[in-house]
Parts: sequence; C-alpha cells; structure tokens
Amino acid sequence: MDTVSDRRLVALLRRYGADEAERVGARIDPLLWNDVLAVQLAHRSVRKFLPEKVSEDHLRAIVAAASSAASSSNLQLWSVIAVTDSERLGRIAELAGNQESVRSAPLLLVWVADLARAARLATRRGRELVNAGYLESAVLGIVDTTLAAQNAALAAESLGLGTVFIGALRDHPTDLASELALPDHSFAVVGLVVGRPDPAEYPEVKPRLGQDVVLHREQYGSGAQDAEDEGVAAYEDAIAQFYRSQGLPDSWSERVLGRFAAPGALGHREGLRQALLQRGFGFE
Repeated sequence: MDTVSDRRLVALLRRYGADEAERVGARIDPLLWNDVLAVQLAHRSVRKFLPEKVSEDHLRAIVAAASSAASSSNLQLWSVIAVTDSERLGRIAELAGNQESVRSAPLLLVWVADLARAARLATRRGRELVNAGYLESAVLGIVDTTLAAQNAALAAESLGLGTVFIGALRDHPTDLASELALPDHSFAVVGLVVGRPDPAEYPEVKPRLGQDVVLHREQYGSGAQDAEDEGVAAYEDAIAQFYRSQGLPDSWSERVLGRFAAPGALGHREGLRQALLQRGFGFE
C-alpha cells in the first residue's frame, strides 16, 4: 500500500527515527504532504557520483532557483562560479582538505558573497563603498549567499541529482580567491558539489535532532530543560546507529564539543577573520 500517509511516515522515520517520527507524525494532518516536503526530508550528503556531466539545462534551472531565494532589500549580494575543469578542481581540492568529492566533482558550484558588484556600481557613479567595513554588510552577503545556495541544492535534488556542501573551501580563502580570480569585496562562503549519485554508494538519510529540542515558542527555552535533555539523549541513540554504520565515532555530543571546545579544532579557519579583512570586509 502506497498512500500519502505511508510516504510521509517513511520520510519521517528516515529523518528522525521511530520514536520521534511517531511524535511528529501525530502532530501533523496525515494528508499534509507534497513533493517539495518529500524532497526536503529526503536530503542527504552525496559524496560519490557517476562521471556524467551536469547538463547546461540543469545548471540554468538550478541557478534560476537560486535567484528565486529571498534577498535582503533585493540587494542580491551573491554570485556563483561553476567549476568543471578537472585541473582546477584538483587545485581546489588541495585547498579544501583534499576531498575526493571535490577533485572528481561533475560540477562544483562556489557560492560567493559578492559586494564587489556594489563596489563597481559605486565606482561607475563616482561614489565610495563606505559601509563595506561594517559587520552588517558581511552578514548580509553571507545570508544572501547561503539562502541562494540552499535553494540551488533543493532544486538539484528535485531534479534527481545529489549534492554535498563543502565548508572546507573556507580553509584557505585567500588562495581560493586567487584561483577563482575573485575581486576585492568578495569571498567564497561555501561550495556545492552537484552530480548524478552513484547508486552503489548512495548514503542513508542522516537523523536530526527532534523537534522538542529545536522548536521554541515565543521565547528561547520555552520548553522544559528536561525535555531538551531527553530529546538530546534520544538523538544520541539514533545518530550513534547511523555513525556506526558509516564507521564514524558515534557520539554526537563529542562531535559538537570537538568542534567548539577543543583548541585548534578550527584549523586554518582560525585565520578567516584576517582573510576577510584583507578582502575588503570589516567587523565594525
């Protein structure tokens, strides 16, 4: 039997695990489901792709979706660079932790926070970009770029393609800017590998924190602390099974603390602030 309710339940089970899927499902009308939700809940990071290229038609459709993302005051402070040249991909991979998914990417989309376009507009009109040095300007660019990138990922997945975001593009922002000929007042926020997933190595959906942990009402912490503790503990059990299946350390809490409570864990990205200053962004 393949009803709307059945498809929704399967998607919730994959995303949350049995207990949380049952709780979430009980709070939603069984018929509240559509193709967009199905694609969103089926998202997974794909790192192994077939060698076939992503067509120009697919690329244009993906960028159209990116252009349709929300943009603060319609400033559209982003650009995207489509990279397919194998030698360039190899050089970028070396700057991004030598990730094979980058080196062999059918298509790498580099999402750029782009105030350079505004700088060129200012120059043509005899004005200066006096507000580029404020933190708010950097935040605007990063948010606009990230929203566009997420729209692009959703569009690609709706077309049957796989994606994986590459944060390691921020490891060496100055070198990457040189490789991509980025002008001042721009920097690469994140990469997105796009391609046809290899069915032989198609990953499972990764469980996420339950809604009682992430959903607050009216004010942060509106739920009881013990509810969060119980939710995190339940999630630890669910994600541990997933991590073990991937041959990874199975503690989510230690994964979080390893990133934020271990000196040196950010590696090269500890120098990101200085790199952004050099590229014309500021933190006033």
